Amino acid sequence: MAGRSLKRQKTNRMIMLNKVKIAWAGKHFGEEPPLVGQRNDADPSTKLGAGGIFFSGCNLHCVFCQNWQISQGGLGKEYSVAELAQIMLKLEKQGAINLDLVTPTIWWRLVKQAIKLAKDKGLKIPVAWNSNGYESVEIIKQLAGLVDIYLPDFKYGDDEAAKKYSKIENYPAVAKLALSEMLKQAGSLEIGADGLAKRGVIVRHLILPGNLENSFKALEIIKNIDKDLPVSLMRQYYPTHQASLYSEINRPVNEQEFKKVFERMIKLGLENGWTQEENCEKVMLPDFTKSEPFKIS
Repeated sequence: MAGRSLKRQKTNRMIMLNKVKIAWAGKHFGEEPPLVGQRNDADPSTKLGAGGIFFSGCNLHCVFCQNWQISQGGLGKEYSVAELAQIMLKLEKQGAINLDLVTPTIWWRLVKQAIKLAKDKGLKIPVAWNSNGYESVEIIKQLAGLVDIYLPDFKYGDDEAAKKYSKIENYPAVAKLALSEMLKQAGSLEIGADGLAKRGVIVRHLILPGNLENSFKALEIIKNIDKDLPVSLMRQYYPTHQASLYSEINRPVNEQEFKKVFERMIKLGLENGWTQEENCEKVMLPDFTKSEPFKIS
């Protein structure tokens, strides 16, 4: 009797290891302009939308994570590789202009299989790897020929900030190597006549309040890799999850802080990319307990 029970437990474990956990999938409009598109430049309501797939779990434990419900809270449902491939194809059929794979790193082996399967079944839209930047070069190399667009968030230029807020070591060094490999693999950002990204790299950086030196150092590293890299400078920070435990980050970024980081970025020669509008913080906060987590009520 005990032997049968043990065998059943092992089988269940094997099933779990062959599934990914996804919190939400659907048309997503919160990315940079060439990743969401627009039918009419004068009308923001005509955005085409990325095919967002938000994976549960993360290799970082950021105390301020706006997606903490899924990155650390465990929300989500398990899917097989075949089911994930079908989600990808369904998003393409719904008119998504790309696949926006959000925090896929811990699931990379199964995601890689799903991309291959979806492509074998006719997937044509670009695949975007939307990550926190803390990835090994070996993983990025495994994605060659499958990922078209890399969208890493270069979070930290300062080791101490990374340890304090995300509980990790050597973030700048690891992210620098990963970003260099992404650029080597995907090349410069290619935008078609339709205004949509086809291939390449976009680097994001989220400004943290009270941590301007961290931003200055991160931008310096990006500039030293390639000053022509498009940088998306984000001011959407809002104190969520455990941010209240750290007084210096328990508030939004103020206008003076944003201006200083923006001016440093321009001074460094990083003149390609985008910045977010003022007062965008709460608009960017999703609620993954809802069927439409990004819908503003």
